[in-house]
Amino acid sequence: MQGIDRRGVLRGTAVTLAATQLGLGAGIPLKRIKAGVLDVAYAEAGPVDGKPVLLLHGWPYDVHAFDEVSPILADRGHRVIMPYLRGYGPTRFLDSETMRNGQPAALATDAVALLDALKLRRALLAGFDWGARTADIVAALWPERVAGLVAVSGYLIGSQQVGRQPLPPQAELQWWYQFYFATERGRLGYETSRHDFNKLIWRLASPQWKFDDAVYAKSAAAFDNPDHVAIVIHNYRWRLGLAEGEAKYDEVERRLAGVPVISVPTITMEGDANGAPHPPPPTYRAKFTGRYEHRTISGGIGHNLPQEAPRDFATAILDIS
Repeated sequence: MQGIDRRGVLRGTAVTLAATQLGLGAGIPLKRIKAGVLDVAYAEAGPVDGKPVLLLHGWPYDVHAFDEVSPILADRGHRVIMPYLRGYGPTRFLDSETMRNGQPAALATDAVALLDALKLRRALLAGFDWGARTADIVAALWPERVAGLVAVSGYLIGSQQVGRQPLPPQAELQWWYQFYFATERGRLGYETSRHDFNKLIWRLASPQWKFDDAVYAKSAAAFDNPDHVAIVIHNYRWRLGLAEGEAKYDEVERRLAGVPVISVPTITMEGDANGAPHPPPPTYRAKFTGRYEHRTISGGIGHNLPQEAPRDFATAILDIS
């Protein structure tokens, strides 16, 4: 295990460059591509023939989590692809009749479909929160598509069977929002107050991160996606076994229920001040059977590790490549 204290190394640097490269701050449009059931909006940085890296955000975040990560990777010759997940930002479903499904298998299938649409045989995958879970699943079930993995909070693959099992009281308390979302009151509350709700999650998940309103507002715009509430509510209800998924993902879920190992080269990461529910690193060490390293980033780093410690996150990707 490696402990690193580098908080603030990039503070105040590369912000303008990142905004330009992301196509979000200089009038440069995002790219779009049809992939699977989605019309995916994504930002891209770096040379088109560079080694591809797929950066996956979580809830409640968006591609701005990688504003200071992407220029570091692009400067080292990587092609950096940052998609908005289903239910976020400008990404849209191709068919209005498609189920607004937030189950993990659907998100992982989206990632593979995006690689296919971009004609990428393999890529480095890196993410946090939902993005780390998605990357874990792709690495476990489709290892031939993954050149290396960087996963914040480690092994996050689960199943409905596991989700139905009660946790110790203190652990259950950390999941309060999941139980809130299980109710109609919670769905309505999230629909009407999603921006304030998600700002609260940011503060609880990263208690020492002093982000300002402008930083939050850049990401909060992604929550105005018309499918956002449906995807988030379904995701958390599905985990508890309170919502059905889609039959086409049954085989994927069956394989995930077996808790598959991950064999690709991997670096897992954790912030020393992560206020969100997360497993202790020793509990998942055995799930990684290939080249492996864990890095704990100190200095008050919370759940949104790429945005709070961008150089450390980028360095892990460079090291695993």
